[in-house]
Parts: sequence; structure tokens; C-alpha cells
Amino acid sequence: MNKTEKEERQYLYEILKKLKAAYQAIDQKISVYANAIQETKRYIWENNAQLDLAEKAANRMAVHETIGFGEKAIVQKQKIAKLIASPYFGRIDFRENGEIKETPFYIGIHSFEDESGNEVLIYDWRAPVSSMFYDFEMGNAYYTAPMGRICGDICLKRQYKIKDSQMEYMLESALNIGDDVLQKELSRTSDEKMKNIVATIQREQNSIIRNESSEVLIIQGVAGSGKTSIALHRVAFLLYRYKENLTSKDILIISPNQVFSDYISNVLPELGEEEIMEMGMEEIAANELAGRLDFQSFSQQVADLMRSEDSRTIERIRYKAAMDYVRELDSYLKKADTEYFSPTDICIEGINVSKEYLMQRYKALKRMPVEKRLEKMAQDIIENRETRNGKGIKHPIVKKVKNAVLKMYKFKDTLSLYKNFYHDIEKPELFQFIQKDKLEYADVFPYVYTKMFFEGMETGFKHVKHLLVDEMQDYTPIQYAVIKKLFHCKMTILGDSFQSVNPHTASSPELLKSVFWDADYMELRKSYRSTIEITNFAQKIKSNGRLVPIERHGEVPTIRKCAALEGQSEEIRHLMNDYVKSGYNSLGIVCKTQEQAAEIYQQVKDKYNDVYLLDFGSTELKDGITITAAHMAKGLEFDQVIVPSVCSDTYHTDLDRSMLYVACTRAMHRLDLTYCGELTHFLSNETQEPSPLLKCY
Repeated sequence: MNKTEKEERQYLYEILKKLKAAYQAIDQKISVYANAIQETKRYIWENNAQLDLAEKAANRMAVHETIGFGEKAIVQKQKIAKLIASPYFGRIDFRENGEIKETPFYIGIHSFEDESGNEVLIYDWRAPVSSMFYDFEMGNAYYTAPMGRICGDICLKRQYKIKDSQMEYMLESALNIGDDVLQKELSRTSDEKMKNIVATIQREQNSIIRNESSEVLIIQGVAGSGKTSIALHRVAFLLYRYKENLTSKDILIISPNQVFSDYISNVLPELGEEEIMEMGMEEIAANELAGRLDFQSFSQQVADLMRSEDSRTIERIRYKAAMDYVRELDSYLKKADTEYFSPTDICIEGINVSKEYLMQRYKALKRMPVEKRLEKMAQDIIENRETRNGKGIKHPIVKKVKNAVLKMYKFKDTLSLYKNFYHDIEKPELFQFIQKDKLEYADVFPYVYTKMFFEGMETGFKHVKHLLVDEMQDYTPIQYAVIKKLFHCKMTILGDSFQSVNPHTASSPELLKSVFWDADYMELRKSYRSTIEITNFAQKIKSNGRLVPIERHGEVPTIRKCAALEGQSEEIRHLMNDYVKSGYNSLGIVCKTQEQAAEIYQQVKDKYNDVYLLDFGSTELKDGITITAAHMAKGLEFDQVIVPSVCSDTYHTDLDRSMLYVACTRAMHRLDLTYCGELTHFLSNETQEPSPLLKCY
């Protein structure tokens, strides 16, 4: 052990001593709080009859305050426990301009001060000074503090891997931050949950995390670029930076499904932040359509398209997924606002109101939804009459006045107004129910958008100060138009246009910019998930010229031809046996459809431990063997992936190509594909000449 490493291990020993002492002190403090609460409660119980109201209130207040102190102490204890396991991961020695000596800054997942509170021993990765660890190599550097920019030089830079209070390794990082550490971390096997990446954040990722200025930030990230993890670290940074004004309750994530929500649920707590509220776009729709209309889900739409790509269905979906469609609907609703209200004079039981006055009031209330506007007009008429007469109007007359005003609008409900839109643009064939009172998924958000104009919204999101939208490519411009009306706050919107599970509705960053015209755009081009061999293989299915793979090598993916379906089933079991013998923690068998996944699950569930079927009803991702469809696997990753039935009968459409690309890009270390019959043409270029990719069985 060299002198430097010996000194670092000694410093770690000293820091751990202080951390453990702090842990014991806060543990004792929690015990004191607990005893104080019990003692106060006992005092109230024993003296309840003698205490007056003021004393009871004071004692209750004391209990609540002590509970609050105790809860904060417990949170602090949890943070110190994490620091004891891994106190820090980086160090920079920084000499500020004008200073003779450099100052060492140790950087960890949380901050830690000495007992006096006068010296910071560990800096939180989100602190201003910590930004230099991610943004600069040796030499000139700066950070932005509350008093302004602090300039100087980084004289030393190190990274550490400390696990269970033991230093596994220490690296000098004079060149690119994280290269060696990143390689070590990427080579590790995955477990069931996404983890924090504070030790390996790259410069381009850090600029996204610490962006404070953008009202709307659009992040385009290639497969495996860590965009979701980066977005969650961005949330953690904003909660740290604006802790006085922003809490976890002020943030909302719109995520694709419950499994994905479970998959990312570990990141924020690991960073010392509370979990934040999540919901899906379909939950918003369900709240708006409750009790009136059923609707097809996005998953059902994709599943139906994979079973049969009906040209008329595709035409309807594509038409409603275009920006021009939003403009047409906006134009129609503008017309509906001005032309579909036709006032007539009201003469009911001595109540006389001119049509000119009604039109004037209708225009004056234009900021309100149509239905609420009409109801307000009727209510004003009734209240004015009651004020003049000094007595109330009988209910039958009130009802007549309301009905008279409501009938002045051409349509009585949202659905009739929405259906008329297609007649207005002379394309009535573009609207049809799947079955009685069940909307096609493509109609759900146009209907909600129309409802916002006609009735207003049932759901309120005024409390949300920051919105995070993941898998942006799977939402259409009309859905973003709904989001824009619902949420008046800062937004982070992320995804990959190359990973849409429905190419007929895919949204690109350019399309998003036409909705959020003032949005800032940032791109993540480096892919960290898969080996170069897997990345190159996936690129031949669907080429993304902007993707830059990280230099990490592994096994070459294989395409395994089988004589028959029985042979394919046997080959899948052989590959599963390989996984069981390997050191991998996760295997994903990623199929095209959920039906195919269910069939394979039935074949193998009794032959292996820890085998799980992931479907649209699942709520969590478990460690072990996961069998699912590409649609459900989107956003997830596995050490090893098997993609069955890559034949021309299974994968032949544009939608299939997207599914196959998503399936293959889930693999971190190993990828195997099986088929019998004719290989899909998306992979046929791999077999035109002898290649190690093709094996026959």
C-alpha cells in the first residue's frame, strides 16, 4: 500500500469514527424525544380532570412539536447510516484565486459537518462546490456560489469506491471524470431497481441535472443514456436547491405504467428525498371520463395493432397524432365559441332579458368553459331578479330560465360537440366507437381537450410546481396540448423518439417544440447500458446515427435458428440454464406480444425459481427471470436478454421493428435471439455471409 492510499484509508477511518459518534448521538436524541412524548402523554392522562383548556392545548402542542423534532432526527439518522456505509465517492483539492493553499472537498451523497458545525467534512453532491467534480478536469475551474462565481484551480482529483465502510479502490482522476469508475460500475450486474448514479454523473448529464433556468426542458436521450435516472437526479437537485419553496409534494411524475413507477421508486429515497407522486396519462383521462365513457388504453391500442394493422385504424391514429390536427381542433373550438351560441330573448314569468344583453354577457365571460359560462349567465339573471323583488324565485321558474339559456348553445354535451368536429372538417369517418360508448385511444385526449373547452376539468393540479414527463415519444401533440392547459409550472420532458412502441403516434423533440415553443432542448447521445457488441447489433435493426456507445465490450449477440417450435422452446431453456449458472442477477425474456410472453411463462414457471410474468396488471418488477412484452419492458434493463421468435411471421411491420429494437436494447451484458422458419428481414443482413452472430440448432 503506497503512502497516499495509506493516508486516505486513515482519513476514512477518522471520518467513520465521527459519523458513528454522530449516529450514536442522534440515536440518543431520538430516545429522549420518545421518552418526552410518552411522559407528556402520561401526564395528560393522569391529570386530565385537573387541566384547563389552555394547559391541554399547550401539552398537545408540546407533543406535536416533539414528534416533529423526532421525525427530523430519524431522517438525519437514516442519512448518517448511509454515509457510514459509503461516506464519499470523490475528492477535489481546489485553490481559489489569490489563495496560497488548496482546500480539499470530499463529496458524498449527503453533507456532514463536524460536531461544532463549523467545518463541512463531506459536501452533498448537489452543493455548488461539488459541481466542479463533474464539470472540470485538473486545472482552471470555477463554481457558482450565492455570492457569485468563485474561480481557481483543481490541483487534485480522486474517486473512491467505498462499500460497507470499506474502501474497495481509489483512483486518481486527472483525465475524464469517471472513466475508470464508470467502466467498473457498468460492468456490474443489475438488480431489480434503478440506483443513484452520483459517483458516475458525466458532464453533459450534470448540465441537465443542475439546469435551473428552463421553464420547459426537453431531453432527447438515446437508449441506455440514463435519461430517466438523470431526470430523477434533477428532481433531487431542485429539491435541495429550493428546499425552502419546493417539496416532494409539489412535484408530479407522469410515467408509462405502475411497473416503471416501481422500478424508479428507489432512486429518490436513496438520494435522501421522499418519493414523489406519480400518475399516468390514462389516470387523468379516467378521471375526466368517469361515469360517462369507457375508453381503449394505449396498451390495448398497441396490442390490437400488433394483431392486425388495419389501414383505416392506422389512418385515424396517424391523423390525430399530428400537430395539424391540434391546429384544426383549436380552429374548430374557436368557431364553436363564437358561432354556436345563438341567444334569443327570454320572457319567462315576468323575467325579460334581451338577446343583445345575453350575447354581451356571453362574451364578457369568455374565460370560462362554455357550460359554466351558460350556468353563470342563468344564475346572474335569477339573482338580479331576486335582488330587485326582494324575494326568491320558485324552483320551476329557475329551472325554466336555466334550460332556456342552455338551449341557446348548439350542443348539449361534450361528445356531441366533439363528434360534430369531424363533420365540420368533412371527415366523419375519422370518428367511430370501438363498441357502444367506448372511445378509441386516439380519441381520448381530443375528447378531453374538447371537454376542457366545454365543461372545464374535474382534476386540479394547481399545487404542482414541477412536472416530469417520461417516455415523451409515446404521447401525441394533443396530449401535450392537454398537459399544457392542465399544468402551469416548470416541466422536464424526456424520452427517445427511436424507442416509440407505436410509430404511428411517435412524437419527436421537434414536434414537441411546436407545442412548447419556448422550451429548451438538451440531448444525451452516449449510451451506457449495453456493450458495444449489443449496441451495434441493435443499430442494424433501427439505426440512430446520433448514438455514441461507451467503450465496453462483451459477448457477441447470437441469433439461434431452431428446426421447430419445440426446438425453440428447448433452446430458450438452455439459455435460461446459462443464466442460472452465470453471475447475473436479472434475465429478461422479451417477446413481441403479451400472449407470447404468457405462453412461455406457462412452459417454464415450474422449472425455475424466481420466474415472473410482467403484464399490464403488474405493479412491481422483481429480481430474477422476467418474461414480458417489449411494450412493458420499455425503460427497463436486464443483465441478459432473450428475444424469442424473431422470424418474418412475427416481426415484419414498422411497429414490429420498433418492438424488436426496444427488446434488444434492454440487454446490458448478453443478448440472444431465437427463431424457427424464416428470419425477419430486420435481421437478415446479419446472415448474408458467415457470421458468429448466427448459430443453428
